[in-house]
Amino acid sequence: MIPAGHPVKVLLIDSNVYFAKRLGDALKREGFDVVSSTQGAFALTTLEYDTPSAILCATNMREMGALEIAKIIHADPKNANLPIVALGDGSQRALMEAFQAGCDDYIDRNRQPAVIAAHIKQILVSKAEGFQPTQMLDKSDTSLSGNLTHHDLTGVMQMLGHAHQTGALHINAGEIDGVLFYDGGAITHAECGNLFGDEAVIHILKICGNSNEGVYKFTYGTASTQRTVLRSATDLMLDAMREFDEGTRDMADKEAQ
Repeated sequence: MIPAGHPVKVLLIDSNVYFAKRLGDALKREGFDVVSSTQGAFALTTLEYDTPSAILCATNMREMGALEIAKIIHADPKNANLPIVALGDGSQRALMEAFQAGCDDYIDRNRQPAVIAAHIKQILVSKAEGFQPTQMLDKSDTSLSGNLTHHDLTGVMQMLGHAHQTGALHINAGEIDGVLFYDGGAITHAECGNLFGDEAVIHILKICGNSNEGVYKFTYGTASTQRTVLRSATDLMLDAMREFDEGTRDMADKEAQ
């Protein structure tokens, strides 16, 4: 539970009343004060008189969803640091769209409400206390490791970026044996076989995006003297997704001939 004396108000925006009720109850069990609404525009008026600690919003709203709300709210310097979490269908493309729009995180709404609520708590505690993933709680604080079956690579990369971490992310998945170096949350150098820089990042993402198998390990404080990655992680992720889609279409066309 969240410590007493530190009330955390969450604004939950979802047009599915039944889903919102179940998720709202799960959030309350985690110690949150929950305010629910079926309209995205409600968030904008709420900020004027009762700003929440975080906003959870569906992406499939009829008029204004998480993607639109994130852009509007974060454009205001007063609310630039207000966490906005998108609730969507769980697809890789939707995750990328959410981060591109400025959302702080993206959660598959098909998960159990208790799992979503626990994840929200982790996000807010991490923001309040600094980067402290659950994987680190019973391990040395010099590294973070995990299985790509449970954590997709793009999510791990976005997590490190948002937390402004410096270190080396090692990925081993199938034919992939690569490393991404971070400096203050930005990827500065990447290696994978004979590939370096932007090309290496895109190759790693394409291969890992087609498989949920593999492991990763992030070693804190390990910096690179080289700078070979010139574009943002989001741009590289979108390029990798685009190339993956094109490759899938080409393969389908060849099979159809």
